[in-house]
Amino acid sequence: MNEPEILIDLLEKKQPVVAMLAPSFPIVYQYPHIAGKLKRLGFAYVVEVSAGAKNTNSAAIEILKNDPKARIITSPCASFVRMIRTKHPHLKQFLGFAADSPMVATARIVNEKYPGHRAIFIGPCNAKKLEANEDYPELEIVSVTYKQMKDVFDHFQIQDEPNDKNTKFDIEEANTRLYPISGGLAQSSLVKDLLADDEIEVVSGWQNCEQALKRFETNERIRLLDILFCDGGCINGPGIDSPLNTDQRREKVIEFWKKGTEMTFFTTIKQMLAGLSKSKI
Repeated sequence: MNEPEILIDLLEKKQPVVAMLAPSFPIVYQYPHIAGKLKRLGFAYVVEVSAGAKNTNSAAIEILKNDPKARIITSPCASFVRMIRTKHPHLKQFLGFAADSPMVATARIVNEKYPGHRAIFIGPCNAKKLEANEDYPELEIVSVTYKQMKDVFDHFQIQDEPNDKNTKFDIEEANTRLYPISGGLAQSSLVKDLLADDEIEVVSGWQNCEQALKRFETNERIRLLDILFCDGGCINGPGIDSPLNTDQRREKVIEFWKKGTEMTFFTTIKQMLAGLSKSKI
């Protein structure tokens, strides 16, 4: 069976499953409506892959902090990782596998928090299926694209409903919602507080990858190569069916990130004020 068929089979058999939504989802879905729709489909929980991205960032920063000579080529992009393995195997040593990709990091969170539940990654990339099946088979991740999820919704005749707006993510993380945009890892990880500008290079688009690798090889000053195979980042992944252009897709992701960070800010202020009030009693 292919991945959508596996997912349909799991849902028909009422098996416990958790939806892991990639941070590019605002291009295709509205939040919180998509969380409600997925739960009506049969998912026990719905989580943001940006939660795993936070762990990816922490691990990458730790590598760079612990070793002043460490040089990393980021590895969340499964397509680019396979390009390295097939065309530039001598550079595999620089791939930052010590930092799990957001999908893998989120699957580990799901396995710990919801034992007995199957992790279902929903995102823009076909190559994530290879990462799940070939690189991390022990996690038993089922990877489907947004395009394929439309077929799954149609199979079960799940339509949009107004009440879906009352459903929220079970695990969320606002700060790393920029991940699918070119440079999202570098920006959300705050690596610029650790490295100088000329120690970081951000690249997207398969046509730019070869030259970027040559620069990385010849310029040892570059310590972090933040690279994505699709032009503009994961927002242009082949698993996305959208009439929006690159700028409009980027804006959708940024808008959702802004809403989340604003909410986090105001929640933090409220908690601080509540703490101050209690301390005066």
